Amino acid sequence: MQDPLEFPGPEPSKTPDRFSNRELSWIDFASRVLEVAADPGLSILDRWRFVAIFATGLDEFFQVRVAGLKDQLLSAVTILSPDGLSPRGQLKAIRARLREVLSELERFYADTLLPGLASTGYEILPLAELGSHGRARLAEEFERSVFPVLTPLSVDPSHPFPYISNLSLNLAVEVRDRVDREVRFARIKVPSNFPRLFPVSKNGFVLIEDLVSTFLHRLFPGMEIGESAIFRVTRNADLVLEEGEADDLLAAVETELRRRRFGRAVRLEVGAGASPAIEALLIEEHELHADDVYHSQVPLDLSLAWEVYKLDIEDARLPAAAGRIPEAFLGPFDEHGGLFGRLAVRDVLVHHPYESFSSSVEVFVSTAAKDPDVLAIKQTLYRTSGDSAIVHSLIEAAEAGKQVVVIVEVKARFDELANIGWARQLEEAGVHVVYGVVGLKTHCKAVMVVRREGSALRRYCHLGTGNYNARTARIYEDFGFFTARDEFGRDLGEVFNYLTGFSRPGVLDKLIVAPGELRTALLSLIAEETRKGPEGRIAFKVNSLVDPEVIDALYLASDAGVPVVGIVRGICSLRPGIDGLSEGITIRSIVGPFLEHSRIFLFGDPESESARIYLSSADIMQRNLDRRVELMFPIEDPNLRRQLASTFKLYLLDDSNSWSLGPSGTWKRRAKEGGISVQAELDRRPAASRGVPGA
Repeated sequence: MQDPLEFPGPEPSKTPDRFSNRELSWIDFASRVLEVAADPGLSILDRWRFVAIFATGLDEFFQVRVAGLKDQLLSAVTILSPDGLSPRGQLKAIRARLREVLSELERFYADTLLPGLASTGYEILPLAELGSHGRARLAEEFERSVFPVLTPLSVDPSHPFPYISNLSLNLAVEVRDRVDREVRFARIKVPSNFPRLFPVSKNGFVLIEDLVSTFLHRLFPGMEIGESAIFRVTRNADLVLEEGEADDLLAAVETELRRRRFGRAVRLEVGAGASPAIEALLIEEHELHADDVYHSQVPLDLSLAWEVYKLDIEDARLPAAAGRIPEAFLGPFDEHGGLFGRLAVRDVLVHHPYESFSSSVEVFVSTAAKDPDVLAIKQTLYRTSGDSAIVHSLIEAAEAGKQVVVIVEVKARFDELANIGWARQLEEAGVHVVYGVVGLKTHCKAVMVVRREGSALRRYCHLGTGNYNARTARIYEDFGFFTARDEFGRDLGEVFNYLTGFSRPGVLDKLIVAPGELRTALLSLIAEETRKGPEGRIAFKVNSLVDPEVIDALYLASDAGVPVVGIVRGICSLRPGIDGLSEGITIRSIVGPFLEHSRIFLFGDPESESARIYLSSADIMQRNLDRRVELMFPIEDPNLRRQLASTFKLYLLDDSNSWSLGPSGTWKRRAKEGGISVQAELDRRPAASRGVPGA
């Protein structure tokens, strides 16, 4: 590859308005998720599912992104975003945009979600609609199963304001003493070990917080109940680790997880009808500003939508993906020429969730664990499922005397506690557990199996765009690549040595590693197409496109006449279609029933043998290119290249779950003309040949 800095033509304009704001772009993505939820073609439970996805994502946005901006406000250094906004300016813009989106959510909840659920025969009822008989039965149930769990905490000179844990639901209550008429404040934590949907009939529910609120008098006998309000506090939940000073990374992460509970408050949500006095007290006690308060006409913590989605309502949700078994993984596996014999002949590509993760990736690891000729298994684990078959296979392999090495990323955000548990379980079984490289997150997805074949050793590799998580693999779209080619095995061996030892990978034949090489490689590949002018081609599919240096390189390519097509599911800071800057760039987003998660890069005409096609674990973000261990790898088998090129072309034809990004940074849903859904088309495709000899 040539020098990535040797771009032809002038530098792009360096004005900040060439970028869209990252945080506002995320809110735009969240808005697209709500727009999908409003699609009348979806079943009612799937509408609830998309609302749950929206709510969970918004909580994480405040815990990390908004928290980071507020940390900048508290520091002495003001860092402008690439689009030129100060932290305060971004916070104001976030609030203004979110108020619009949350207003849409409130209308959708009242006008569509609740009536839609009722149409199935299930209801979330206001307590006032239960009638005297229903309320009497509910009072008995409250007394029996909920009341003993509750603890009212008063606030007075001898009782300081209680600590409010992150994202917990709470009731703030004003009570008046009937003797001295003094008004006091109390807090009740809504128990989190109860379902939010409290049954009142076979198909009827009330919210647990409404139940507690209705029977407050039982918690304060002899007192007059005044105003009450439901509220929730969001805190800074980003870990801050000084890894270089930590003797034990696991202990350091556990300490930070405990501190997370006490992070600085960044958002206060209050339910409808909260009195000014209660709101003022909550703002003061949490050292917040009025702009940090969000009033809601819908239940706080709409992750309760996950409970609704799991209701046993027939024909009320989309069918799962086909999950076909790839031909290369149709047994038998334990005979000569079985699975490893097939993988030794030709590269294999699998596409989840349309092709089964459990019948391919999990089978690959479990077969290796059982095979007496397998000497070693090395694997990275970033996120995995609660009952991971892969982890159990790794333990089985270690107990059978194989050398098993696992790089567990204990800093994977919001999965830290689970990963610590896996790490300890693996260590107890004799697995060599490593926690990656100091200062970096290990985000690449890789497995290497070392097998004795005659007098030689052969390495079998799996490289993926997604996590080793069977649960999410049923709803996340990702690619997995299997190869036994020597050059891939040698490269991956170097990468594992880098992750477990003090070495640095040398010059690799096939794999491109971040940090360091991946950024340079992307810029070089873009520059190479830029030199071709209108004959060049650049196409990619990622989750996020944020990195300013790569975006500027794409602007230069566009200015040179290169057609650039990007499919960006979530955050996009590039502004396409601007005259003199990006008129040759098209950006689309696909948001559908399955979460688009794979990363594909195509340079050159995809129909040409000279085109370069890569898969990667990395998005185009500074954190991925500079602060994470990532892998990008080429797809060279002609059949697999055609498969990827065909799949990418199908993405561009989607007009059912597709949005286009305009020059102003506004996303617009594409008009439905052919009614093509890439996800439905891929799910309907028959099982393709995945490198099976003779196919």
